[in-house]
Amino acid sequence: MDREASQSPAYRQRRMTAQDGLRLYFRDYGDPLSPRRPLLCLGGLARNSKDFRGFAERHAKERRVVCPDYRGRGRSDYDPDWRNYRPEIYANDLFHLMAAANLHGVVILGISMGGLLAMGLSVLAPAQIAAVILDDVGPEVGDTAIERIRAYVGRDHPQPDLPAAIAECKRLFPNLGPTDEAGWQRFAEATFREGGDGLLHVDWDISLAKSLAHDPPDLWPYYRALGPRPVLAFRGALSDVLSAETFARMAEVKPDLISVTVPGVGHVPLLEHPQVEQAIDDFLAQIDGHA
Repeated sequence: MDREASQSPAYRQRRMTAQDGLRLYFRDYGDPLSPRRPLLCLGGLARNSKDFRGFAERHAKERRVVCPDYRGRGRSDYDPDWRNYRPEIYANDLFHLMAAANLHGVVILGISMGGLLAMGLSVLAPAQIAAVILDDVGPEVGDTAIERIRAYVGRDHPQPDLPAAIAECKRLFPNLGPTDEAGWQRFAEATFREGGDGLLHVDWDISLAKSLAHDPPDLWPYYRALGPRPVLAFRGALSDVLSAETFARMAEVKPDLISVTVPGVGHVPLLEHPQVEQAIDDFLAQIDGHA
């Protein structure tokens, strides 16, 4: 369900070859020569570049915005070895993407797992990252959230049509919080794609769930690696991924952290939420002012 790929002139469809030969896809919006900081948008575990369409089009008026599909998602190749669906492999892919796309001094927007990758890239490529935006993710992930994510990522959810896909998204993500039916439709279109059987299937390799068998390591050192660079962090008030206690500790560890709790939503606050939009606009204006 990627109809806008053939309809929208707003982005360039690009591909690169990973070190192991997989072909990886990314969308490239905006002017590469813009003097403003470029944005690198990293989605959640099973998400893809379609999630950022509206956000990217809005910000591409002023800056370059790059939105990759991780291996096994969207238009990137599926990995024949599920063992390669690991954060360190994703981070290596992104490191080479930044080099291939000539991205320097970027602001990374990381949603869920994308935020963990932003922390990892702060270690792998510290000089290339100017600032980070974390959306409902931190150095600790709730146990119930991990089990919930394993359950839905590890199986296909075939649907006969778009209305059924929307209903399934509402069932799977009851606290996501799109404000209207149009928001749910956009989310469903980014979640499913049409298969050869005419049904709508999830737009990720369900084998990636096998990589979630082990609990994550201690991630606090990666969070501390963000160092003095500016960081904006969101938490959905109903989130089961990022607890209020972890969110508070993040602010203690990094006193200059800009923390925003979004009421009435869970994992994750959507980028179209007015409170999220305004906070990001203000943050980017601050970063550009110090470029």
